Amino acid sequence: MSIITEKLRDLANRGETGLITYMTGGDPDINSSRSILRSMANAGADIIEVGLPFSDPVADGPVIQAASNRALANGATARRILQMIAEVRQEVSIPIVIMSYYNPILQFGLQEFCVQAQASGVNGIIIPDLPCEESELLRIYADKCGVDLIPMVAPTTTPERMETICSSARGFIYCVSVAGVTGVRDHIKTDLHALSSEVRRYTNLPLAIGFGVSGPGPARDMAPFCDAVIVGSALVELIAEQKYEEMEKLITDIKAALQ
Repeated sequence: MSIITEKLRDLANRGETGLITYMTGGDPDINSSRSILRSMANAGADIIEVGLPFSDPVADGPVIQAASNRALANGATARRILQMIAEVRQEVSIPIVIMSYYNPILQFGLQEFCVQAQASGVNGIIIPDLPCEESELLRIYADKCGVDLIPMVAPTTTPERMETICSSARGFIYCVSVAGVTGVRDHIKTDLHALSSEVRRYTNLPLAIGFGVSGPGPARDMAPFCDAVIVGSALVELIAEQKYEEMEKLITDIKAALQ
């Protein structure tokens, strides 16, 4: 069993829903990212996603787009972000997942990226724009390195395709709560019970739901339908404003709501 899967199942056995937090690596700079990663873990995150900044983040809304632009302007690269993770790994014991578009990993080299990710202490990879039909080679390299290639499903995913995606999944299934881009939302209209029930027909891996979660209330409402809640834009917005104490408090409050 992977470290990520084991972590989420242990939480479920204790009656807790996991909290997965997102940060853009290198935003606002690499040195700050080290502190943010530590702070997220100390505040109560169960798993941390570290985004690799990319110039054309098609699945992201304006908040994370702006974070990518800031990181790139300050010299963030995939190698520097992996090195940053390696530098704090002894202080941060929870699973760390890279969120990246395919192009930066392709340019890095698929096998080399997986090797370096493992060496840095990365436990999983999520790639929003990599279709399952094109993911076999990367999955082979990731499996050899003990790194989970975590897939995404959406409310628009057909049952047939969902079965295909789940058949090769690792770690957990990332369930996108809306047909749209990342960002805080006042209300999620998707029938999350129907979505999670459909996904569970094809896998026994944990389910995590993301896109749109803004605070403790929405996270608590989402918890019955998943094993973990993913929070991104609400935290990235506070990072942009350098409100790090408020970021920590939001993580602590959301985690408390999920216990």
